[in-house]
Amino acid sequence: MSHISSTFQYWLVNHPVILDFSWTQGQTLASSPLFLTLTVVSYLSLTVLLSNLQLPLIQPSLLKSISAVHNLFLLVFSFIMALGCSLSTISHAPHFHWVICLPPQTPPTGPLFFWAYMFYLSKILEFVDTLLIIASNSTRRLTFLHVYHHAAVVIMCYLWLQTSQSMFPLVLVTNASVHVLMYAYYLSCALGVRPKWKRLLTECQIAQFICSFVVLGMMLYYHFTGLGCSGVWPGWCFNTVFYSSLLALFLDFHAKNYVYSKNE
Repeated sequence: MSHISSTFQYWLVNHPVILDFSWTQGQTLASSPLFLTLTVVSYLSLTVLLSNLQLPLIQPSLLKSISAVHNLFLLVFSFIMALGCSLSTISHAPHFHWVICLPPQTPPTGPLFFWAYMFYLSKILEFVDTLLIIASNSTRRLTFLHVYHHAAVVIMCYLWLQTSQSMFPLVLVTNASVHVLMYAYYLSCALGVRPKWKRLLTECQIAQFICSFVVLGMMLYYHFTGLGCSGVWPGWCFNTVFYSSLLALFLDFHAKNYVYSKNE
């Protein structure tokens, strides 16, 4: 057991690439403001363009195979990120206060920020979700919630790294864990088995945002009662607005799909 633990600790925390990671704007891959802007604008533009074009039909069997591979990869990657960030937090956090409130001027280096960087890149990879929806001609699934969430979360992850955002380890682990469930659901659907726990998945996402508000409040409390927290104002303000909008949209989605439909 100790050998397995040591192996995970090395490959997910102490490997030189992870241990020596440093985010430097304009030098680290995908770290420039221009890249971020072009990525988000391109995603939104292509989504509007492709959703209004008559694309060549892809054989359903091929599309399901592509979707299955994509979902399997993101399922495994999400699990690795959740585990890697958890182990990094346990190894480097001196106390729980530190997880929510990083010391002021914390440099974006080391294992925790490596996993924040992987999380940021994974959100760009998740744009493929939208392409698969468009390719399957499933316009009902191409909602404002879907597109808005995919575009805004990339900006949030960029701010984590650029401002050394406090509390991001908790958000990363929680979100990546929920995504393990989400991509397990989509993988099952791609393989022809539709699980009956889609409602549970939506409710887990809602619970995630509610918990985020609790942590945002704790971070603000620690900031004003202590020596301050790293990356509070740009990250705290963006996260508050972002989580509020997502919570409202998910609650509306939940009501329309599970409450209203049940009463009809």
